[in-house]
Amino acid sequence: MIPKFDAFTNEQVESIHEHSMKILEEIGIDFLYEPALEIFKANGQRVEGNRVYLDRKFVEEQIKKAPSEFTLHARNPENNLVCGGENIIFMPGYGVSFIYEADGSRRDSFMEDYDNFVKLAGASENLHMTGGIIADPSDVPEEMKHLKMLYSSIKNSDKCFMGSASNRERAEDVIEMASILFGGRDVIKEKPAIICLINSISPLKFDDYMAGSLMAYAEAGQPVVVAALVMAGSTGPATIAGSLSVQNAEVLAGITLAQCVNPGTPVVYASSSAITDMNSGALSIGNPECALFTAACAQMGRYYGIPTRSGGGLTDSKLVDAQAGYESMMTLMTAGVTGINYVLHTAGILEGYMAMSYEKFVVDDEIAGMVLRYLKGLDFSEDAFGFDVIKKIGPGKHFLAHKHTRKYYPIELRDSELSDRRPYNDWEKEGLDTLQRAKKQWQGVLENYEAPELDADVDKALLEFMEKRFAELKK
Repeated sequence: MIPKFDAFTNEQVESIHEHSMKILEEIGIDFLYEPALEIFKANGQRVEGNRVYLDRKFVEEQIKKAPSEFTLHARNPENNLVCGGENIIFMPGYGVSFIYEADGSRRDSFMEDYDNFVKLAGASENLHMTGGIIADPSDVPEEMKHLKMLYSSIKNSDKCFMGSASNRERAEDVIEMASILFGGRDVIKEKPAIICLINSISPLKFDDYMAGSLMAYAEAGQPVVVAALVMAGSTGPATIAGSLSVQNAEVLAGITLAQCVNPGTPVVYASSSAITDMNSGALSIGNPECALFTAACAQMGRYYGIPTRSGGGLTDSKLVDAQAGYESMMTLMTAGVTGINYVLHTAGILEGYMAMSYEKFVVDDEIAGMVLRYLKGLDFSEDAFGFDVIKKIGPGKHFLAHKHTRKYYPIELRDSELSDRRPYNDWEKEGLDTLQRAKKQWQGVLENYEAPELDADVDKALLEFMEKRFAELKK
């Protein structure tokens, strides 16, 4: 892997930490979940109403309990993932309500879309896991969505998956389904199998849904991604430095709670932060400021010695167009070169976290492959330099037919799955643009996709649990 790029000096990173500590000690964080307040009280922290004031030494002690890396286990062990260190994990988009069709029309997302995106992620060589809320299915009752989505992630792919965290009860359902799949709660506590996204509410608040979910996952020993989405200029100061201090305070508060619940809980330091577009008041994610939030996230994680997460192929565009391309490449490449470990929203996002597109999914998957190739770096072995080959070929000749070329081109020269590199005359015969090629590609993947076989007894147990919960939820 190539060296990671630091956008900020050590002194600047320290200043973010110092200002965050002042926020936690002097301003505090609201937790709207009584069990969380009780835990902080039991650990000697000052609690006034819903406001928790965290002592800096206490916070720093808790952060040190979090592991620097951890392994996520898949039902196919070949797809296990290590989060942390030099590793990077690409995950599809998350939390969208709408789907953009190739013709630019927008519609609600459905369960079929969720299934399809799990399959596309399962088939991808560049995306490492799936699950979570890839596309929020509008045709499924709210209280059943987490069950349906998790089952789809388990059934349609044998890669690692995310679980939902919409409240404590649903988090417990997700944990139970994971325990059914892997053979018990003791098993997944020893070998974590599911990871969830916990979002603060900026500025400086955790609601009962997120705090309750965080505590459920921590108690079960499952990793939690603790994220803040600060909008510079609205839910945070207009200055990036000021918003970074708010973001850092929120994330550290969530990590501290996880360690209080269960010391050693795997956590991921996460940023979803970006800016407020002052012309519209809307969130904007396809910009250099968002990339700077990502760079800061990577460095703060290294500062605290824990894995990091940021966004990936982010754009504010409503179409799979040039804007979507240049914004997504900027944000996804930044995640790669700054050393982010866990990249959410790698593929498919349009309209600032609001929508997904099948065509954009394929385009971003191609970008992810390009970023992975860049991060792979170069082979500097003596054989790779090929001095003897160069000497034999000599001036004015070519290397096309040499066995050295046949040996190395599949390794060194990445073949594009989407980009068209043909001469003009060959391209003209078909004449498809990127959008058309992307549509053709995803349709072909789904047409030929075969979901990995799931053990019949496990499948039956999962379905029985879901039916039981459906009946209870309907009462």
